[in-house]
Amino acid sequence: MKVAVYRKAQFNSAHRLFRKDWSFEKNNEVFGLCNNPNWHGHNYKLEVKVVGEIDPETGYVIDLKILNDIIQDEILERFDHKNLNMDTVEFKDLNPTGENIVVVVYNIIRTKLDARYELSVKLWETDRNFFEYPA
Repeated sequence: MKVAVYRKAQFNSAHRLFRKDWSFEKNNEVFGLCNNPNWHGHNYKLEVKVVGEIDPETGYVIDLKILNDIIQDEILERFDHKNLNMDTVEFKDLNPTGENIVVVVYNIIRTKLDARYELSVKLWETDRNFFEYPA
């Protein structure tokens, strides 16, 4: 009997979408306002979904405190109130698009979560734009 458990969080980060190997004009053509050299920011909303069997002893799929601690320690501490391009190793050479951010977040959480759990992550960049991994 598998059950899905969800935990939501949010973090605020600045970033700039650009490629170092492209001219400013090419970056502007592809990324538009997101190529602002003075950065721009988002209030990201995160939803982490864990699927697994209910433990007959505890009645939990996973203790939500454990999931909360993983999100807090591994994601929020790393990305909240940071400039993703300048302050994080994950995006030193990786363009911090929503697509890349959601995959990075998934991979970080996956390494901290027992393999018996299925995992998926959704990331809202705005109320109208969000990303999910795996799709």
